Amino acid sequence: MSDEQIEQEQQEEQEVDDDRLLRLAAEFDNYKKRAARERQEYVALANERLVKELLPILDDLERALAAAEEHEEAKLEDGVRLVHRSLEQLLAREGVEEIDTSGPFDPHVHEAMLAQPSEEAESGAVIDVLQKGYKVGNRVVRPARVIVAE
Repeated sequence: MSDEQIEQEQQEEQEVDDDRLLRLAAEFDNYKKRAARERQEYVALANERLVKELLPILDDLERALAAAEEHEEAKLEDGVRLVHRSLEQLLAREGVEEIDTSGPFDPHVHEAMLAQPSEEAESGAVIDVLQKGYKVGNRVVRPARVIVAE
């Protein structure tokens, strides 16, 4: 075999390798696009399910507001309590839990808004909650905003 033939064979092998790499890159790019599309579909499906569960709560809130227009305070209070209870139950079914604010300040789940001197509580203890915090599983969705004893 001459040097030219060897060189030509090496060039052909290189072209085949380049073609394989291009095909593999294209397949991987298609896979990434398909996976992203599937993720978007899963998110849309989850959002649709959540919206379907929220709609009855919206209906309850509209009924409570209608009662408020009629100045029926007892019905308004009952309606608001019903909406609150329904929303709490829905969130609990979705795995949402209220963050515990009793005890010492925990920077992983609490956000200190203010530090105040306190004779009753020891330093670093949560003495008041300004806004409840929530978590889903171990992930903090919103930290509890608290006042901490100095």
